[in-house]
Amino acid sequence: MNDTGLVLEGGGMRGLYTAGVLEYFAQHDIHFPYIIGVSAGACMAASYLSEQQGRNRTVSIDFVNDKRYLSFSNFIRKGELFGMDFIFDEIPNNIVPLDVKKIINGPDEFVVVTTNCETGEPMYFYKEDYDEKTLGKLLRASSSIPFFADAVEHEGRYMLDGGIVDPLPIIKAESDGYAKNVVVLTKPKGYYKKQSRMSTMINYKKYPKVDERMKVRYKHYNERLDYIFEQEKTGNIIVIAPSEDSGVGRTTRNKEKLENLYELGYKDAAEKFEAVKSLMNV
Repeated sequence: MNDTGLVLEGGGMRGLYTAGVLEYFAQHDIHFPYIIGVSAGACMAASYLSEQQGRNRTVSIDFVNDKRYLSFSNFIRKGELFGMDFIFDEIPNNIVPLDVKKIINGPDEFVVVTTNCETGEPMYFYKEDYDEKTLGKLLRASSSIPFFADAVEHEGRYMLDGGIVDPLPIIKAESDGYAKNVVVLTKPKGYYKKQSRMSTMINYKKYPKVDERMKVRYKHYNERLDYIFEQEKTGNIIVIAPSEDSGVGRTTRNKEKLENLYELGYKDAAEKFEAVKSLMNV
C-alpha cells in the first residue's frame, strides 16, 4: 500500500528544481496519495497533478524573460516583482491552460499552504476547501511574498506566502497521517537560513503578526530542516535536494541556469528513484 506523502518547498525560480523532480516522477508513473506544497512548490505540484508533462518547464522557463512574468517594471507599476495577474490568471486560463478539473477530480489529496495575515498562523487548504475557480487564488496567495505582492483575499480572510510560517510543512504531513514522506528541498544540503536583513530593517506594518513571523522565520526554517534530516536517518523520510549549487536565486531570469536547474532536479530524482519506490512499497 502506498501511504507516502510528498512535501514541496517553495523558493521562487528555484522551484525549477522541483519541476524537474516532478517531471521525472510523472514520466515514471510515481504518484503520491498526499501532496502538500508551499508557494512555488504548490504551483509545480498543480501541473504534476494535472498530468500535463512539460507544463512546468514551459510556464517557468519560456516566459521568464517576458516582462509580464518577472520584471522591475512590474514592481514600479504594481508593487510586485512577479506579474501575479499574468502568472495566476492569464497563463493558466488562456496561454498554457492548467487542467484544474483533473486536479480536483483526481484521487490524490493536494494541500496548499498560506499565511493568515491577521493571525500570523498557517492556513491549510485541502481539496474539499476549493474548487476549479478558487484553486488559482489559493496558489497565488501561497506565492505572494510580503513587500513584493499584495495579500490575497479569500472568503473574507487575507493571505500571503505560506513559506512565512510553514516553509517545510513536514509536521503537517505527519499530523495528517503520513509518517513516511519524500521531501523536495530547493537549496543544497548544508544550507541554513540566516536572519533576513530586510526583516531587521523594515517593519511590515500593515500586518504586525506577519512581521513577527518574518523576523523569526529563519529559526523556524532551520529547526524544520534539522527535524527532516533526523527523520531521514531513521528511514521515514527521503530528501531530494540539489546535488550542486545552481546559482539560481528566487528571481533569477537566466534561461540557461534555469534549464540546468530543471535538469538537475530530473537527474537527482533519477538517482533517488529506487529509494523512493522502496519507501512507497511500489
